[in-house]
Amino acid sequence: MTLPIRNVAIIAHVDHGKTTLVDALLKQAGTFREGEDVPTCVMDSNDLERERGITILSKNTAVRYKDTLINIVDTPGHADFGGEVERVLGMVDGCLLIVDANEGPMPQTRFVLKKALEKGLRPIVLVNKIDRPQADPHGAIDKVLDLFLELGADDDQCDFPYLFASGLSGFAIEQLEDERVDMKPLFDAFLRHVPPPVGDPEKPLQLQVTTLDYSDYLGRIVIGRIHNGTLRMGQQAALLRENGDIVKAKITKLMGFEGLKRIDVETASAGMIVAVAGFADANIGETIADPEQPQALPLIKVDEPTLQMTFWVNDSPFAGQEGTFVTSRQLRDRLLRELETNVALRVEETDSPDRMLVSGRGELHLGILIETMRREGYEFQVSQPQVIYREVNGQPCEPYETLVLDVPEESVGGCIERLGQRKAEMQDMQIGSNGRGQLEFVIPARGLIGFRGEFMRLTRGEGIMNHSFLDYRPIVGEIEARRNGVLISFEEGVATFYAMKNAEDRGVFFIKPGVKVYKGMIVGEHNRQQDLDLNVCKTKALTNHRASGGDELVQLQAPVEMSLERALEYIGPDELLEITPETIRMRKMANAKKLAKR
Repeated sequence: MTLPIRNVAIIAHVDHGKTTLVDALLKQAGTFREGEDVPTCVMDSNDLERERGITILSKNTAVRYKDTLINIVDTPGHADFGGEVERVLGMVDGCLLIVDANEGPMPQTRFVLKKALEKGLRPIVLVNKIDRPQADPHGAIDKVLDLFLELGADDDQCDFPYLFASGLSGFAIEQLEDERVDMKPLFDAFLRHVPPPVGDPEKPLQLQVTTLDYSDYLGRIVIGRIHNGTLRMGQQAALLRENGDIVKAKITKLMGFEGLKRIDVETASAGMIVAVAGFADANIGETIADPEQPQALPLIKVDEPTLQMTFWVNDSPFAGQEGTFVTSRQLRDRLLRELETNVALRVEETDSPDRMLVSGRGELHLGILIETMRREGYEFQVSQPQVIYREVNGQPCEPYETLVLDVPEESVGGCIERLGQRKAEMQDMQIGSNGRGQLEFVIPARGLIGFRGEFMRLTRGEGIMNHSFLDYRPIVGEIEARRNGVLISFEEGVATFYAMKNAEDRGVFFIKPGVKVYKGMIVGEHNRQQDLDLNVCKTKALTNHRASGGDELVQLQAPVEMSLERALEYIGPDELLEITPETIRMRKMANAKKLAKR
């Protein structure tokens, strides 16, 4: 294929319509044949992505428009998946920044946009969802310009082209009064404003590995952009390893992208994004080069993990009853396999063979890994997430985050007070005409652990909370933990209505009657600061006397539903979260033993 090429990344905040817009572009380009049943969010192929409505893994597709091949890369919008974003931006020459016409740029917009501007990309701005009530397209453009200036964009980047669109309705326009027909104005903008890839097909080969995939037939598949040279099916090439080693191998499969499919190609030249098989040990950031003139490209720098937790083999009384993979060897092999494709993850051995220390970019990053393993049939336990400290210029430092809250006006005071106790510093506060306040804070990542549940109570479930990594700063003092104590079962058995009704005034429960419990399992939250042991399996003594009120209908208050993310934030330093394919349980560590240190 010798078509002209444009390589474009699409970046946006979570839920600003990025994946839906890609659906509209694919339909416009004729990717789907007439009458074909077209799924929504076609790029979000992972079950978790569809359920949560977020993009976790970067993916690329290619469409043809006016005899030009446009490679479109869909990137994650959440800062926890920064490892994906970093790599993708190295493959492209331009980017499309999507912002909601009502909300404008949000915290994760800031994170991904900062990465794009640092790489010298000049974004095209697309204001999406303009057909919604309360949309303010021009206001969104003004906010984007303010953000560009705040992030240090140069004059050329600040003079960005912009369009208006609705991904759901399938149209893009240059001016608000234009006729709303199709997505062609956006395709034309790609051709006008995204530069063609630089690179010389005659120079020695250089391809940088940016994504890894795996096939049972082909083994490891590396995906990346050819920066220089030409790649041919069956040729010899050299892999330049991070440690300086050079490994020679044969290209056993060469594939390009067409729509949502990979297609076999015989040759590919500079500027193209391709998938290559033949390098079993290739890793992210390494270079595939000409074996006669090997020249490495600069390694890709990825943000380091800021949060860690210990993964344990499940040793609860119910261990092995619900999972398929339960041994320490199976757990270790699965975590090490995750390292092959999850570039922002770190896995380290501890002094105990049944525990592994896993580090990631945030609670969502680690939570997605846990949920994925759970669905695959793994059974294990995890500890409370802890921040990773680092020494900077000889001074111990901890990670800080930028936190933005969107809350009802009556909740503003309570949020400011609680965040002050968690060592947060307010940077900005604005109260809108809609009766909601936007608060911006800088806060130690430690202060955010366990805050989400408290935040939802403060705002009665109406608050929106977003945060992204800022930098490392000197450690502040102790952060007071304000969680109440927990209700702990001191007997193994089945929870009964009778026992739970009698203990209802002690706190709130996380379980329902009929649930199996064991000694040390956390069944609820106490009304007071200290923990309380309960017998939730106690049954009513049977007598031959009928109670006078026996026919009255007695109800138990609804239990608090503990999702995986909520439970991860809730557990304390002496507690564990037991994960099985069927159940999530919180428990106290046996004998209150502490975590193994690195």
